[in-house]
Amino acid sequence: MGGYVMEAIPFLSEHFALFLVIPFINFLLAIGIIFLERKSISSTWVWLMLLLLIPILGFVLYLFFGRNMARKKVYKLNNQCMKELHKKIQQQAEEINQGLLKQSEILSKYDALIYMNLVSGESVLTLDNEVTVYTTGEEKFYALFEQIKQANHHVHLLYYLFRDDDLGRKVLEVLTEKAQEGIEVRVMYDHVGSKGLSLHFFEPLIRAGGKVIPFFPSKIPYLNHRINYRNHRKIAIVDGIVGFVGGYNIGDEYLGLNPKIGAWRDTHIKVTGSSVGWLQAQFLLDWNVASKDLMTFQPEFFPEVRSSTGNTPIQMVSSGPHSEREELKNAHLKLFYEAKRSIFIQTPYFVPDESVLHALRIAAFSGIDVRIMVPKKPDSWFVEWAAHAYIGELLQAGAKFYLYEKGFLHAKTVVVDGEVACVGTTNMDNRSFKLNFEISAFLYDKNLGRQLYEIFQQDAGHTTQLTFEDYQQRGWSAKMKETLARLLAPLL
Repeated sequence: MGGYVMEAIPFLSEHFALFLVIPFINFLLAIGIIFLERKSISSTWVWLMLLLLIPILGFVLYLFFGRNMARKKVYKLNNQCMKELHKKIQQQAEEINQGLLKQSEILSKYDALIYMNLVSGESVLTLDNEVTVYTTGEEKFYALFEQIKQANHHVHLLYYLFRDDDLGRKVLEVLTEKAQEGIEVRVMYDHVGSKGLSLHFFEPLIRAGGKVIPFFPSKIPYLNHRINYRNHRKIAIVDGIVGFVGGYNIGDEYLGLNPKIGAWRDTHIKVTGSSVGWLQAQFLLDWNVASKDLMTFQPEFFPEVRSSTGNTPIQMVSSGPHSEREELKNAHLKLFYEAKRSIFIQTPYFVPDESVLHALRIAAFSGIDVRIMVPKKPDSWFVEWAAHAYIGELLQAGAKFYLYEKGFLHAKTVVVDGEVACVGTTNMDNRSFKLNFEISAFLYDKNLGRQLYEIFQQDAGHTTQLTFEDYQQRGWSAKMKETLARLLAPLL
């Protein structure tokens, strides 16, 4: 025993400075977390615990997952664009105050939500939209391909995940053909979400004149310290006239072709009308963040809507880690509190923070029919543990949980009272509400609300309902995993 001690003395002497430096660095990080970064209380305590209990690993984890994005002006607009945007927001705010929304029963009912999204999230309400809902990859990508083939001026795609597989190569082929015709084609993909994808894959498109950029790429190969701040949006705009937004990324699994995952259940919408301009604006803003080849707000990107046959009111609400307002979380919370009869949620990841959990628990205790559908076999065991850590409280309050069994459920939808809905890229978790760049369409249309309500009911036929009695039967091992996962949930 004494020999081991004597052998350890030289090592300790040689690395003594290191053992002093690491605690000092952790101390500085702790001070920064508490006084400078202004994280939530729960997140602050978790990081302090990790830094104190596992100093070296905690330090490494903090470098990759913990740092806040600098609260600088990520999105930069020229003075003219800023003036136009603020003028539009101020004009609509005045119109709302003068009774604009009273002409519609549903808009009048949700006027507070609409006003909040406008002044806090800079999300202008447009009234002339037509919406098509897709719940299969075949439908969505057929529609996307048809629109791309008909493009006359430009095609803009932004996807969190873009794979080098059969579907990815098909998309690349169609885009390359349009670029060869002289159509402006721009593609943006998230560098972490599209792990393993390189610009080399897009060489045919680039040679044809298309432009491709990754969002927040790493300067060090195979290592990206911006794991938390990803562009999770999935949008496409063709000629500024047609837009797509929802849960589908570009990869074979989204067609149900990955045998490990099986069938894929998602929700995406195609939109025509004035709301496409707000999808377009988001694409341009994101492009200018990621690229030195800056885009300007040209009139060709925002054609005048002359003969829209739609009448669906829409607000495109976006948020990201650059903003402290948490626009999408607030929009969801307000929507939950507006519910009178029912709240139907479909999400692949259910890891709510305390405010969301509180809102849903209050709704359930108030007699509102709260139903939450998640995949029975999620793609992350840790997220599954975290989700189950919250399910018990809601089940006890009277909410209903459904475990989807017909493949993987990836839809991100909320339907309130069967008349107002939200469809987009936003999961019901901390990552979507605080850490990622997201966008969702708030649809104020009873027909669409009813359609999405019925889609939920149809999906419920492929689920197993998890009751509170079933939940109580889980073993001690599951309870321990859930406790650990809930403790770390603020970091997910």
